Amino acid sequence: MIETRLLQYFLTVAQELNITKAAQALYITQPTLSKQMIELEQQLGKQLFIRGKRKLTLTEEGEYLRDRAREILELLDNTEAAFHTQEQTLRGHITIGCGETIAMDQIAKILAEFHKRHPNVQLHTHSGDADMILERLDKGLVDMGLLLGPMRQEKYDYMNIHTKDVYGLLMPIDCELAQQEAVNIDQLKSLPMIMAEQTFSGHQDLEWFGADHSVLNVVATYNLIYNATFLVEHGIGYALCLDRLVNTQGRNLTFRPITPELSVDLYIVTKKYQTFSPAVKAFLEKLKR
Repeated sequence: MIETRLLQYFLTVAQELNITKAAQALYITQPTLSKQMIELEQQLGKQLFIRGKRKLTLTEEGEYLRDRAREILELLDNTEAAFHTQEQTLRGHITIGCGETIAMDQIAKILAEFHKRHPNVQLHTHSGDADMILERLDKGLVDMGLLLGPMRQEKYDYMNIHTKDVYGLLMPIDCELAQQEAVNIDQLKSLPMIMAEQTFSGHQDLEWFGADHSVLNVVATYNLIYNATFLVEHGIGYALCLDRLVNTQGRNLTFRPITPELSVDLYIVTKKYQTFSPAVKAFLEKLKR
């Protein structure tokens, strides 16, 4: 019979496709993990990996075991949880990496309900752009990330929270463009633009704007919108950003939506094959409901 520990080791290797990285994630030595995988193959009588110089590839049998191992471990977790009473005190930490989005208000509402029921669980947030959040997710420094789409990478799981963020243009309130109720997308080509760095990192698509990087006149970039607001106030350019992120009251700033509407869905992103603490698992289940 295969030990649960071996299945967990195997899933980590199947995720990383690199023995050294998997060993680091599991806090065991690389020779120990290599030996465990060889013994697992011998126990099953099947080759699970094709071993390259730098990367492993799952065989057909390896892919089958990966899928079954997930189901087995999830069933074990659910079975164990069923024996715990609802009155059991939940403790621990929940750490969320957050991109700049008004949807955090919705997540905070759910967190407030969760915290009221489980006051011994501590909540932590880390704000940053998509690259910073994904890096912290990869290193295990956050349990989940709240990020904008479209974005798909095989090593993550995505939960659509069924809300969207709408793009618009932040501009000086006394500029000519502010006389319009909305900005046509074609007007962006003729404006000095201040844009998010992640627009050019594959997290968003320039085709949304009917242009590519060489056509748009990008005069500045930002990773978080706050400092970019001062560039806008001083007339350096117009900042493409999300609605309701900037408080324009009392400042030489105003926001105008773009037509036709530019919007993105929002997702809770977690690392595949990640083992969650009871507190994180309970919160994710609440989000799904």
